[in-house]
Amino acid sequence: MDIVHTHCAGLDVHKKTVVVTIIVPGPNGGWQKETRTFGTMTTDLLALSDWLMELVVSHVAMESTGEYWKPVFNILENNFEVLLVNAQHIKAVPGRKTDVKDSEWIAELLRHGLLKASFVPPLGQRELRELTRYRSTFIKERATLVNRVHKVLESANLKLASVATNVTGVSGRAILQALLEGTATPEEMAELAKGRMREKRTELTRALEGHVKAHHRFVLTELLCQIDSLDEAIVRFDDQIVEYCRPFEETVTLLDTIPGIARETAEIMVAEIGTDMSRFPSADHLAAWAGVAPGNNESAGKRRSGKTTQGNHALGVALNHAANAAAHTKHTYLSAQYHRLAARRGKKKAIVAVEHSILIIAYHIIQRRKPYHELGSDYFDQRRPEATAQRLVKRLEHLGFQVSLQQTQAPLAV
Repeated sequence: MDIVHTHCAGLDVHKKTVVVTIIVPGPNGGWQKETRTFGTMTTDLLALSDWLMELVVSHVAMESTGEYWKPVFNILENNFEVLLVNAQHIKAVPGRKTDVKDSEWIAELLRHGLLKASFVPPLGQRELRELTRYRSTFIKERATLVNRVHKVLESANLKLASVATNVTGVSGRAILQALLEGTATPEEMAELAKGRMREKRTELTRALEGHVKAHHRFVLTELLCQIDSLDEAIVRFDDQIVEYCRPFEETVTLLDTIPGIARETAEIMVAEIGTDMSRFPSADHLAAWAGVAPGNNESAGKRRSGKTTQGNHALGVALNHAANAAAHTKHTYLSAQYHRLAARRGKKKAIVAVEHSILIIAYHIIQRRKPYHELGSDYFDQRRPEATAQRLVKRLEHLGFQVSLQQTQAPLAV
């Protein structure tokens, strides 16, 4: 087997230690192989870098194990060609697994060019990605706390969540504050409703007749304090993300033109896929990387399950939210696509198809630096007007009507 890299090292990374095996040309011909173990403190990693530089190592490979690869990558990325590899792609022979053998195996694979590096974004994008992911974590924690508020209200026989869609909105918070004070009657609390909620005052009065005890008020107070704290943290994250998005502001603004995508989703997409589309051979390649394209599973000429593969989780969640929002827009291509597929394939598969379309659109928008062009909700009808007319005629004939068609004008060009 051909040797691709003559000076290489394989790293088996753990929380406290890094086992390193180097393979370099020997002084008397042949190959020199040596294994050492280093700690993961910064001083230890600097010593590792110095040792690799002394041996003129050019390429380093390691598994993407949890968060433990990041300190090592941060130290080595400036001096070496570092390959971060999916652990599933370099599994050793079962029953022969030790830290030393793992590092040797990685070094051998790297030496022969058999490793495919995972994408590690540039520093600016990595920083933005870390901020957007932590913001998403705080948003999830806030949703968990709101669900706990619902549970406490149900425990106190209060059905506020059955009337108010958002119990932590303006009307909901005013009612909850009066509830915590414990002096207002259900009728008085219902009068605190704002806007369209005032139309539901009668239902609110019935929903607020319960049995609120002291421990309920205590738990609600603590939960609302945590929700307020998270709201403040999310606002600070938003401000910080805006600052880190300045180099990508043009791309964020362009992605925001796609139906279903708000600025927050656009920021996540930029943080996850970046602005350089040259690393993706095509839009379909990007969709496969993100996990919103059908998988390939064929054997003996038979196609098995074509379910989507596991891709970028953070991007997948953002695309799912965007697809659900786009499906409820009016007079848009994405909404028409959702309803067209949902009737035949079901809602879940239709949402995945819309996710795929949004990502394909995003790829071309980033690549061409042009805003989204709306095709319209009648795109599918106008693409093949004869087929649309034939389908509608069949439906009428199935209902017992006799139909004859006469075209009054030429079909619109798409």
